[in-house]
Amino acid sequence: MRYVFLFLLSLSAGYAQDFVWTPGLKSAHTDLQKLKIQSAQQRMARESATDGVRIFLDDYADMLLLVTSDDDRLFAANSDRESDRLDALKKLSDTSPWQRVLMAEVRLHWAFVKLKFGKEVSASWDVIRAYKLLSENQQRFPDFLPTYKSLGTLHIMIGSVPESYAWVAKLLGMQGSIRQGQQELQRAQRDANLGLEAQLIDLMVRAYVLKFTNADSLTLARLVSQHPDNLLLHFFGVTIEQKNGRGEQALTYLLNRPVDKSYQPLPVVENVLGDIYLQKGEYGKASSHFNQFLHTYRGQNFLKDTYYKLFLCHWLAGPQNARSSDTIARNLLQKVLSVGRTTVESDKVAQKFAEASLKKSPAPSQKVLMQARLASDGGFTNQALTYLRPYNEASFSTTAEKAEYNYRLGRIYQRRESPDSAVPYLTRALALSETNQLSFGATAALQLGYIYQQKNDRTQARSFFQKALSFKHHEYKNSVDNKAKAALSQF
Repeated sequence: MRYVFLFLLSLSAGYAQDFVWTPGLKSAHTDLQKLKIQSAQQRMARESATDGVRIFLDDYADMLLLVTSDDDRLFAANSDRESDRLDALKKLSDTSPWQRVLMAEVRLHWAFVKLKFGKEVSASWDVIRAYKLLSENQQRFPDFLPTYKSLGTLHIMIGSVPESYAWVAKLLGMQGSIRQGQQELQRAQRDANLGLEAQLIDLMVRAYVLKFTNADSLTLARLVSQHPDNLLLHFFGVTIEQKNGRGEQALTYLLNRPVDKSYQPLPVVENVLGDIYLQKGEYGKASSHFNQFLHTYRGQNFLKDTYYKLFLCHWLAGPQNARSSDTIARNLLQKVLSVGRTTVESDKVAQKFAEASLKKSPAPSQKVLMQARLASDGGFTNQALTYLRPYNEASFSTTAEKAEYNYRLGRIYQRRESPDSAVPYLTRALALSETNQLSFGATAALQLGYIYQQKNDRTQARSFFQKALSFKHHEYKNSVDNKAKAALSQF
């Protein structure tokens, strides 16, 4: 019996050696999380090429290089590495709880990459296979914390799928809820190796799926301050705060980000800086950053968006020479149509705007609404109110403009934490939008739901979230439906 025990012990020790977080690999992982890719690769080169953790980190580095560069040629040259890494991991011990987790992580790396390069169908299959690997690992090793970082994320994604698509997930055997996913992310935060990623994902879920609160913003600020040399964390802090109308805080993160040659270049930072200065109404600064982005960036995403934003800088600044101004504006809109692709949402919006504006130039009344929208989206509410103060609903001729005017005022007061002042404007925007199913109605209903949820009026909140879901055709349907469904799941 003693010899059988020793034999089994030696086998388990051998299996454990397939996945070893050596000090060198832990340091490489930390460097990758900071976007110090070159130093991470140098550390990994000194480690065993057959270690499952090394294989995973090699893949992590490739994913970061591809998503930060958006380089089509690099993607084409490296796209076969996914199957190579999966094959290498399959050869390692399947009795280790790490095998399926790291295979799932590789799948999810490539799903993210493929989405960036417009390969949605292949990306979807990677997500499905990752889900199955993680679900199996949970069943076999229920106490293994690393499983729950990505499984929790997937459960949140499944739980926030609009009802009209939920049958697809069920057909594929994928089940989960937002509450379940959040609890799993909380568990994963206790893991020594993947806990920081789980914490960041939890904050991103709150920002993009749920309601990002002041407490969440403080948690994010604390996390960034604890990791002053982490460029990736600074950048995600920027995107989260910008998404939630905190442009000044986003700008602070950007201006205080670590910058030296040890970090992977991030050309998209210039694009984000341009966005913030555009929201602030500093059109010269914004144009400078957008042009710098175009000078350094080699990808195909965000090109339409950038030329659209350059058009906005030109249009909103109101140049003096009308004939020259019209020519420049038209050239910028033509450029929107001729460059890049429409994979990411911002490029789709830019394409739609350019097509409409080349057929019919934006009315003068739309300029003030655009200025108010940009300022409000960035959280610059004093400026937004200054733009709208000389106007009232009767100043606008179309129903869409009247609805937008009311929606913008409602959002401004909501951002200023004056919900009682916001409610009449959001309610009016909703009423004006229902007949033609305008997007302002869906978004107004969503915000009214949040206001009444904050007031603890569950009946009114539920009613408005359901109203938001009832709008059938508008450009923000997926994101509005995801947020409304997520809010309803909390009742």
